Amino acid sequence: MELIDSHCHLKGFKDKGELKPMFERATNAGVKRFITVGTSPEDWVPYREMRAAYAGKIDYTVGLHPCYVNDDWEAAVSQLSTFFMPPCAPVAFGEIGLDYFHLPKDPLQAGEVILMQEAAFRQQLMLASELECPIIIHSRDCFAECLNLIDESGVDWQRIVFHCFTYGAKEVAQIIALGGRASFTGIATYKSAHTVREALREQGIERLMLETDCPYLSPEPHRGKSNEPAYLAPIAERCAQVLAVPLADLAARTSDNTRDFFNLK
Repeated sequence: MELIDSHCHLKGFKDKGELKPMFERATNAGVKRFITVGTSPEDWVPYREMRAAYAGKIDYTVGLHPCYVNDDWEAAVSQLSTFFMPPCAPVAFGEIGLDYFHLPKDPLQAGEVILMQEAAFRQQLMLASELECPIIIHSRDCFAECLNLIDESGVDWQRIVFHCFTYGAKEVAQIIALGGRASFTGIATYKSAHTVREALREQGIERLMLETDCPYLSPEPHRGKSNEPAYLAPIAERCAQVLAVPLADLAARTSDNTRDFFNLK
């Protein structure tokens, strides 16, 4: 069995000198490849260095996460296009999007943050469209708003993935109808996450990709621990049960889907 963690954050493992044991645990669990996802200028260069050091094992992306959008967002976004050059170019733009869950409590401040997030999202969608690369979407408590901004941008929906999908079957059906897809995390293993599993069934296996989003969202039976790529295995097992397909088939299909979506060599 071979799995690809299509969305993880590996900087913490690198900073702590824990990449090697993390790789060993992942390999033992069948996870052979990793896409480490950029969120701010603090991780873009480290991820490019990791890609250079572990070519064929680690790929990376760059993008300004909505929770890192501040008054200096334009200066940060202006750096992004410089990464898209060989030999160590990112495989996608992201994660970018909107996040209305982590807004300030003060309504005026929240409104200002929303306006900045939207401006940064629009600018990054434009850049990603020019680069014709895959786009990883972060969307929390703002599905309609994200959908509208993506539509307005004119980007190719075939290049869109809503990562860490937490909405329901209705929302994933809208994404599929437009040509996009969703990827699923350990949330799909949580007993209370019925809506997420309904969305998983609605999308099916044809466009499915799996992710840990580590170090966050550890799946059952590892909740309470820091997440890591090795824990993609129980996510795959639970998704295979939900979709009533053999685990080996799900692993093969999701790996193929991930390679195709991100144009992995």
